[in-house]
Amino acid sequence: MFHFDKRILNFLVIILLTCITFWWTFFIFHIPFDFNVTMSVIAIRIIASLLIFSDYSLSWSKASQKTFIIKSVVYISAFLVYLPIFYGEVRFSFLASELFLYLFSINFIMYFYYYYINKSRTEKTKSVVIYGAGKAGVKLEAEFTQTEFKVKYFVDDDKIIQNRSIDSIQVLSKEKLKDKIGNNKFDLLVIAMPSASKSRVKEIYNELGDHFNDIQVLPSLDEILEGKDFTTQLKSISVEDLLARHPQDLDKEKISEFIKNKTVLVTGAGGSIGSEICRQCEKFGAKQLILLDNSEYNLYAIEQELNEIETIPIMQNIVDRDFLDKTFKTYTPNIVIHAAAYKHVPLVESNIYEGILNNVVGTKNVIDTAIKYGVEKFVMISTDKAVRPTNVMGTTKRICELYAQNSNGNGTDIVAVRFGNVLGSSGSVIPKFKSQIESGQNITVTHPDITRYFMLIPEACELVLQAGAIGTGGEIFILDMGEPIKIVDLAKKMIELSGREGIEIEFSGLRPGEKLYEELLIDDSDTKTDYDSITVASPTKYYIDKLNQDIEELLTCQDKLAKLKEIVPEFNHQRNK
Repeated sequence: MFHFDKRILNFLVIILLTCITFWWTFFIFHIPFDFNVTMSVIAIRIIASLLIFSDYSLSWSKASQKTFIIKSVVYISAFLVYLPIFYGEVRFSFLASELFLYLFSINFIMYFYYYYINKSRTEKTKSVVIYGAGKAGVKLEAEFTQTEFKVKYFVDDDKIIQNRSIDSIQVLSKEKLKDKIGNNKFDLLVIAMPSASKSRVKEIYNELGDHFNDIQVLPSLDEILEGKDFTTQLKSISVEDLLARHPQDLDKEKISEFIKNKTVLVTGAGGSIGSEICRQCEKFGAKQLILLDNSEYNLYAIEQELNEIETIPIMQNIVDRDFLDKTFKTYTPNIVIHAAAYKHVPLVESNIYEGILNNVVGTKNVIDTAIKYGVEKFVMISTDKAVRPTNVMGTTKRICELYAQNSNGNGTDIVAVRFGNVLGSSGSVIPKFKSQIESGQNITVTHPDITRYFMLIPEACELVLQAGAIGTGGEIFILDMGEPIKIVDLAKKMIELSGREGIEIEFSGLRPGEKLYEELLIDDSDTKTDYDSITVASPTKYYIDKLNQDIEELLTCQDKLAKLKEIVPEFNHQRNK
């Protein structure tokens, strides 16, 4: 079947416009028509169009003002050179008129096609406001012309550009936008500021969120994919964007000094925290990563992801001390980051012995083996649930803290890092809420007053490495988690962001071992570090021989809850139903 090539049409339009504008210029100035001269100029213009300007291949529907301006400048320069060759002492007014007629004609046709024919292809059924009138915002406005969205306004914080317009679209301040919208709602707000911080995005959301059905953001500058339309890279604002807290005192140079050219062993390497620790170690230039995990799939997934560093996957259970010994002896790691643990509170409540075995004995095995083989630094991931614990999981982690703090010595610096919940980790509340919303179910919250600390996984892991870098042994570092968040407020925000209607919040009651709020400090005698985001908990002395004996008895005794209470006196078991 014959397919008409649009380049032929472009070529014919160029020839036709050249002939018409030349004829019209001759007519205006009453100059005798010279067929040979006219045809020569047309031939030169056609050659220029084919070989120099490639006008025949120009996509008019994708053309921009930059295209029009560049074309005009180039044509004017070319005409100034070759027209006098044929006309000698031609009057400047004739030359200027012919140029004006041609450029006006070709640009008018292109503008007409771009702004009317192209825009009419898609019916404009939705309204969008672009926050940010810079390069990204202007590019988005051009791309939206080919979608169902009509750009109503630009919004910008720069007072110089406010009350002006871009392509006949007003640029407003936030206050004037609110006045324009009134009690109505627009479909979409796009935050077109790739360099904006998470806190700035959150601020804009809080100020304007009620006026839009959806808010989307461009990725950050280092995440934007070149060569792709911005509209395809937009993402709806997420609860992670609103809760993110980027530490201002993150010392990447210190982390790099700690990690670079080191062999790092990560336990629980395929878990939420462990896998991000591995990514950060790759980022900061570790020489080799020993990936240790008991889950086949998790180990496979993180190994496949890490392409810029030598990795050695070890499918191993930290409870098996003999196997651990072989691993340490073979690879002699410089740094060990211990992220392996059972963390799910209700599951550990139902499997007390397994929780003790994995968390306490497993951690003890890794610490003892690290000391035996002269590891430079050992960093243990702990939890806020270890503070005045009300459940078995938190109590086992508190015992791990005690063991880490009181085993320090013999050339291995052993530190623990305590923080709260991380957003999006496996088994955490946010993935659960997302799943319930996507399936149209009501969200279940255990109690209307329950609160938790939250931090993004990358932020937490960077601070873990920073704490490890400054640790000298025996410290329990505490990460600044900001203010605790009510889970019911989190649920409401996620429902709002989803745009789903008819989803309610149901209260199911506190689960076994669960408490209303978590703490990060046992008392107020914490010590500051050089970084506001990291403090040090006061030390707790526990003779290591006595602790080893108590752990042995914990494994063999009948009343394990009583023994846990003996080792951790502040343990106040909550048997919620």
